[in-house]
Amino acid sequence: MQTVEGIPVPTTSNPEGKLAEGEVPPTQKPKKAKDKTGAPPSRFSLKMSAGWWRSLQCIGMSLHFLAAPRPPNPDFMKTIPSTLAEKKGDINLHFYVPEDYNKDPSSDKWPVVVNFHGGGFTLGNASDDARFARFVLEKCRAVFVSVDYRLAPEFPFPTAVDDGADSILYIIKNAEKLRLDSNRIATSGFSAGGNVALTAPIRLCEYRKTAQVSDYRIVAIATWYPITDYTLSRAERRASALRPEATLPPALTNLFDASYLFPPELNLAHPCLSPSRATDELLVESMPPNIIFYTCEWDMLLHEGEELAQRLQKPPISKNVYYTMIPGVAHGWDKGPNPMKPPPKSEKLYGECCRRLKGIFEEDQTHSILSIPLKLPPILSTKHRDGSDGSE
Repeated sequence: MQTVEGIPVPTTSNPEGKLAEGEVPPTQKPKKAKDKTGAPPSRFSLKMSAGWWRSLQCIGMSLHFLAAPRPPNPDFMKTIPSTLAEKKGDINLHFYVPEDYNKDPSSDKWPVVVNFHGGGFTLGNASDDARFARFVLEKCRAVFVSVDYRLAPEFPFPTAVDDGADSILYIIKNAEKLRLDSNRIATSGFSAGGNVALTAPIRLCEYRKTAQVSDYRIVAIATWYPITDYTLSRAERRASALRPEATLPPALTNLFDASYLFPPELNLAHPCLSPSRATDELLVESMPPNIIFYTCEWDMLLHEGEELAQRLQKPPISKNVYYTMIPGVAHGWDKGPNPMKPPPKSEKLYGECCRRLKGIFEEDQTHSILSIPLKLPPILSTKHRDGSDGSE
């Protein structure tokens, strides 16, 4: 049974069923939010449903954290005001720091990974990726800042992206006080958070065109099984999945889409919503030189993620992309609620990702990192349905 942010959910081959009123059929590309969700559900009913799933998520993640080795707790927290979002409010940042950060108060210029949790923009919180944080602290020797961005349906698009960009802005403005290096910033994220890891830099790039921002450099993005193209229908995604029965059930995906995609006239091709729809020029300008990209073999998001990874690597965008398709796992497999042991492959892949981030952070290794082509590591290579191995 697969999980969403620690919640066990049934895997069924149940089709989408009847279309909602106003929803376009799977044969048509949705262009507006209403094409994907139909007539907008009551925001109150969405809040009630989201609250129920959030309660289950707390139980699931509590079990997830029991397995040894136990993940770390944040060393300190900061609450910052939102500045970019139309709806003002507070954003909580959870800071996890390496052991030497506290041992040597005079140390400075620590690299920083700004992380965004998953949960369909509707569930989850900043502590969900604490297991990944442990690897960032130990393997990267970097500070890990996990962002408690505001959730839908209370705060639909683009609040999550605005909060993500605001969090990076806070790091930039307060780098000296926090002893961080504003020229060695990376973003990371899982699922919906993987989307924010890609779109927050786009939002920040656009913001810089109209406002003065101190010098900074985002050197890498580590994105795990992100959603990248909202112009694809869920039915189309399920039909293209290797194992449609192992994809997220409609009860959840419908809740996620109806909660986040609002108002009904929202353009689904907006680059801060669907980075796959961004122009080449915008991606060249906003994406960092290094992108670490993970997808899951049984995930309905596999193909859009794979296509974006390939596009980012090829001219004219020409970024250094290290892409891995993880065989034999479903979306969110690494958040399984097994209290006995961490999910299979998760620790190995977390370590691999963080060793690569460390190499990117270390200037003397940058040139060797940039020479890595887009391909699957042999140990993770797997056959696709067409018989190919997925490598370039």
